[in-house]
Amino acid sequence: MSDQPDSPPSGVDRPLGAYAVLMGAFLALVGGFAAWVRNSGRELPDGPSPSDLALVTVAAHKASRLLSKERVTSPVRAPFTEVEPVAGTGKLEETATGDGLRRALGELVGCPRCLSLWLVTAFMAGLIVAPRTTRWTASGFAAVFGSDLLQVVNRRIRESGDRATAEMLA
Repeated sequence: MSDQPDSPPSGVDRPLGAYAVLMGAFLALVGGFAAWVRNSGRELPDGPSPSDLALVTVAAHKASRLLSKERVTSPVRAPFTEVEPVAGTGKLEETATGDGLRRALGELVGCPRCLSLWLVTAFMAGLIVAPRTTRWTASGFAAVFGSDLLQVVNRRIRESGDRATAEMLA
């Protein structure tokens, strides 16, 4: 599935009503949270620290990719997507299936960029309500992201033919 599901396959109508429902749900959750925070008497910080902002950025990126692309999370997407072979590549791709809300949810759970808004919002809310737990959780996603980067570097070095560096990494 593409990271940019901006245009549906030809002949498929966009489920505009379902998109509106998802936007309404998002806004209702954010508004409800804001009202709860105000009524709870909690003091809102002036804003996230630069380190929290960086942590949430990396964590949301990794979590959105994990939820929308990884095989291990395919059961989460399965009710809303179908797997199709990509012609001539031997690879599989997931596409949103169904109509209305089912299709809109399929597009949401299959799109890392789309999911990142929801995840950033959840992490930011978590920093207000449970900052230690949120930082620990976000740190885990950030560490996985760092590990992924090191795996890519490792593979590229091995493929480059630089034997001395490849032996150091073995």
